[in-house]
Amino acid sequence: KLINHKLIQPYRYKQNFISAFYKSGIPGLIGGIILACGFSGYVFAMYNTTVANTNFIIQTQTLFLAIFGYIFLKEKINLITLTSIILAISGIILMVGSSLTVGQMSGNIAAFIMPISFATLILIVRKFPSVDMVPLQFIAGIIALIIGYFMSKTIFISLNDIFLGFLAGFFQLGFGFILITIGARSTPSALVGIIMLSEAVLGPFWAWMFINENPPTSVLIGGLIVIFAVLIQFLSVMKKKSATN
Repeated sequence: KLINHKLIQPYRYKQNFISAFYKSGIPGLIGGIILACGFSGYVFAMYNTTVANTNFIIQTQTLFLAIFGYIFLKEKINLITLTSIILAISGIILMVGSSLTVGQMSGNIAAFIMPISFATLILIVRKFPSVDMVPLQFIAGIIALIIGYFMSKTIFISLNDIFLGFLAGFFQLGFGFILITIGARSTPSALVGIIMLSEAVLGPFWAWMFINENPPTSVLIGGLIVIFAVLIQFLSVMKKKSATN
């Protein structure tokens, strides 16, 4: 994550690299702290509860986004959006429901930090659409690095770990969060959450494509339900735009 922003952000902002952080102001700083907490909670959860539990809990970000958007931004949830949320959550339950366990309570609680922090971050982006929030990810990377340093018993990073960290930080997290941060400025919170659920569908798909991991039927059916929910929401948005034009 940190590698990504050391490479991308100076190139993007060039001479305005330092001033970009200043312009993001308090919202950017708070957003960076919140995102760092989410990163740290995710890693802690992965070590202290099951992967299925962690991934399922993270997908509850859709509910938090819809609820927070309604409470704090007064974004109304129409019937189509509510239906899409219910369908998508049902699909996620079908995908990972059989893998869920009690797990360790500390890990389960830590996993909730990620969806709550992400929902809060989107609220900040939506509340301050004119503020460039991309630099906050650099702040999040620095803070997450510090948290990881103090939580680690020993520090040993192999070349392989550095390479994997580069791939994850530069491609997976880096570009993804930059696009989310930019797109969330003009996209309703609930819709952002529904779109984000496609991540849970694409995960098994990439595993099938690149490492020949065959997902069970329940995962395929659940994935189709999630995709259907996302398509419903997209068609609704497109219909509204065409009606407006």
